Amino acid sequence: MADQKQIVIVQEKARILRGSVVDMIGGKDGKVGHLGGSLSCAEIISALYFYKMRIDPKVPNNPARDRLLMSKGHAALIQYAALAEAGFFKKEELNFVKCCGAMLQGHPDMNKTPGIEANTGSLGQGLSIGAGIAAGLSLSRSAYKVYVIMGDGEMSEGQIWEAAMWAANRKQSNLVGILDRNRLQATGTVKERMDSGDMAAKWKAFGWHVIEIDGHKTIEVCNALDQADSIVDKPVLILANTIKGKYVSFAENNCAFHNSALSKEQHAQAVEEIRNYICE
Repeated sequence: MADQKQIVIVQEKARILRGSVVDMIGGKDGKVGHLGGSLSCAEIISALYFYKMRIDPKVPNNPARDRLLMSKGHAALIQYAALAEAGFFKKEELNFVKCCGAMLQGHPDMNKTPGIEANTGSLGQGLSIGAGIAAGLSLSRSAYKVYVIMGDGEMSEGQIWEAAMWAANRKQSNLVGILDRNRLQATGTVKERMDSGDMAAKWKAFGWHVIEIDGHKTIEVCNALDQADSIVDKPVLILANTIKGKYVSFAENNCAFHNSALSKEQHAQAVEEIRNYICE
């Protein structure tokens, strides 16, 4: 289990990642980016990169590594921030996100960006890719894990549930799904668009071990990732209850900041609020 020093590191890295996200889109002549869904999974991403995952930024494709896929690939900004902070590429690249020819595109591109495991963002596909990678690791008797971050909006995609059945049938304990449940989609609540119901009960019914947490309480995130290591003969779903736009007051629970630009004034406010929030 994570000790207090590790928890503080993860908390402060999450703060840095949030700051990088708002800087990527803030006050830049109308450049838009997926702010809300990036901020909602900051603690999750931070815990994976700076506490849990076995990775080597100097050798991104080292077979001896854990894998992370952002099935909700539109929230790539938060992963780019983590990859830069971890040393996969120079932080200066963050200044050119979503620019033509740049290495950091609107959705993850494994051919352009070190540390990206799959081209994702067509919602519903990430878990299938992750299950396939996990199966390959099992065949090679590898001890490494595959983590897949999903959004609750994509739970209406049938391919998610095909992958869930497949992984459970094959007892893929090296596969960990993380559901960023912020309850909002691009234009409204998940409940209003396609009510996905009781997520914990659904994943359990599909044969997964479910761990429900507050996705902004760092110790709960780290402990859930550790607990996942002890589960055998079934995949794990970490159900993380989060807030879209967390720690930027005007973006919290606000669909308008699902994919948006930030004015210079909004950017300045966001930077100040991120600098001063109290970690959970």
